[in-house]
Amino acid sequence: MTEPTLPIELLQQKAQQASQKAYAPYSNFPVGAALLMKNGEVVTGCNVENVSFGLSNCAERTAIFSALAQGFQPADFQQLVVFTPGDKAYAPCGACRQVIAEFFAATATVASTSERQLRQWTVAELLPDAFSFDSEKYRKES
Repeated sequence: MTEPTLPIELLQQKAQQASQKAYAPYSNFPVGAALLMKNGEVVTGCNVENVSFGLSNCAERTAIFSALAQGFQPADFQQLVVFTPGDKAYAPCGACRQVIAEFFAATATVASTSERQLRQWTVAELLPDAFSFDSEKYRKES
């Protein structure tokens, strides 16, 4: 069975639409994300800021956490597209890279788009030698 694919332009559009829902009164940098599932569904997310900046959440993590809350599993995740305002497309932050590495295959595509630029990576390229939990090594003997 082949996985459904959507044109990158459609995912860019969904990510840009999600950015319009962002709560970004401090940075004025509304970011949106579109997460494509293997069944063709798309879950979106936006950044949500807080005056205590450490409590803010990026669009990428909002989309991933929303998908999980809706009952999707990491095996369902196919591709992530992020929209950042302006001319330059920015890569996900370090925290988002670690979360992406937790839930996506190393070969999955992550794209960042802006009004004038498109950049793409695999998860492995975004976070080489990612920290991960080796379940065999740490599994307790029963």
